[in-house]
Amino acid sequence: MTSITTVDRGPRVVARRVTVNAPADELFALVNDPAKHGLVDGSGTVRDNVKGPSALSEGAKFTTRMRMYGVPYRITSTVTEHVDTPELKVVEWAHPAGHRWRWEFTPTADGRTEVTESFDNRESKIGRVMERVGMAEKNAAGITETLSRLAARYESNR
Repeated sequence: MTSITTVDRGPRVVARRVTVNAPADELFALVNDPAKHGLVDGSGTVRDNVKGPSALSEGAKFTTRMRMYGVPYRITSTVTEHVDTPELKVVEWAHPAGHRWRWEFTPTADGRTEVTESFDNRESKIGRVMERVGMAEKNAAGITETLSRLAARYESNR
């Protein structure tokens, strides 16, 4: 059974962590390709990407088809942080309203990876509205499902 833990990143940030039976390089490559986001999305909102690079880098933009509350839309996000070192891999992107999605991959000594996904609402222009409609809870559930799917995808590796 996969154990998802809550990570305290302060107010207005929802973060969860799981240990995955796969190397950080492989997991980072999966999330660093925006066309593959739908493979692990647990929120049910990500459809497919219609424009953008196959590998993200700081400043890169990518457009994704989405669906929320039954309404289809497209969103263009901008990569705000991109780190690819042996000790840590990070990819973070910002929604046009300012909230951010962040993935962190930290290799463990046994060849597995601690994966942390977070939603940061602190800089969002619509953050207070999102809080009023319960987006923190919805995002927590989506992140938990996303990390569960990611861990399950590699469960048989050990």
